[in-house]
Amino acid sequence: MNIILFGPPGAGKGTQAEKLISRFNIPHLSTGNIFRSNIKNQTPLGKKVKAILDDGKLVPDETVVEIVTDELQKDEYQKGVVLDGFPRTVIQATALDKFFSDNGSRIDAFVTLSVPEEELISRILSRGEGRSDDTPEKIKTRLQVYRNETEPVLNHYKKQNLVKVIDGVGSIDEIFDRILKALK
Repeated sequence: MNIILFGPPGAGKGTQAEKLISRFNIPHLSTGNIFRSNIKNQTPLGKKVKAILDDGKLVPDETVVEIVTDELQKDEYQKGVVLDGFPRTVIQATALDKFFSDNGSRIDAFVTLSVPEEELISRILSRGEGRSDDTPEKIKTRLQVYRNETEPVLNHYKKQNLVKVIDGVGSIDEIFDRILKALK
């Protein structure tokens, strides 16, 4: 099962992804985790990505597509994947669709977590990741970038009848139960 877990920063994608990978026994591919690992290890990619993220912007499509498609070719992803933080643009979505099609697979569900902006800001400020862009102003910039550049991805998958909109407010288990119901 190939699932895209979607939503704005702070929506709870990482938390719900962990529950999905445990339930369905499939791996989690988070571009955020890949980026954070590279930043922590100060790789050339990490330095490049850190500068972009520090400005509250998105990493260029070509870079992200290359990283994700390279990763998805590993054996561990043959039975499915929970994608978190990808695709973030229609260009990335189209590249992902082509990758799966070329490899005899497809996206099974596009799960989007819907959370009010005030709640998102509160969650990001309280999660304590220590990101340099975790200030109210930078968070608002990230949410604006999300709305402008990322929400069109939702429309891309709506045309394919894959979108499941989940209320992302409530306890972790309540939200997870909503996701499971939507996936049935």
